[in-house]
Amino acid sequence: MSGKQRSEEKIVTEEQLKRRLQRERRAGRLIVWTNGVFDILHAGHVTYLERAAALGDVLVVGLNTDASVQLNKGPLRPIVPERERARLLAALACVDYVILYGDQSPVELIGRLKPDIYAKGGDYTVETINQPERRLMEGLGGRIELLPGVPGLSTTHIIERILKAYT
Repeated sequence: MSGKQRSEEKIVTEEQLKRRLQRERRAGRLIVWTNGVFDILHAGHVTYLERAAALGDVLVVGLNTDASVQLNKGPLRPIVPERERARLLAALACVDYVILYGDQSPVELIGRLKPDIYAKGGDYTVETINQPERRLMEGLGGRIELLPGVPGLSTTHIIERILKAYT
């Protein structure tokens, strides 16, 4: 195998991630954080993650656990279980690390990891993103980047198309 990391090795615990980010920082690399559900991974997700990765040197993706998705989106979601979603994200070349988190907001985890850049989707504004996350990043001296989405590409739209076609 070449020097590339296997996808399973990119799915890390908080302690593993802290150690790896410490090495990345010592090497002078910028750490980018983003998070989400990434249910039914699609081209819009890939475009977003590639844009996020381009903001720095190391892309860390915080992934909602199944339980936290249900708190945020209701009992019918996610469609794809967390281990499968993590594996799909980790298989993307633009993603360096995937970490699962079970809280409704990753604010505490972000505070412990201290990324340089916090990327959010373009469906948010600085005023509508999670304000504790915003204040945390501003307090850390980090940058918040809002990245445009791809119109018409969302998990909700995919589910609606499937239901329309098969019901």
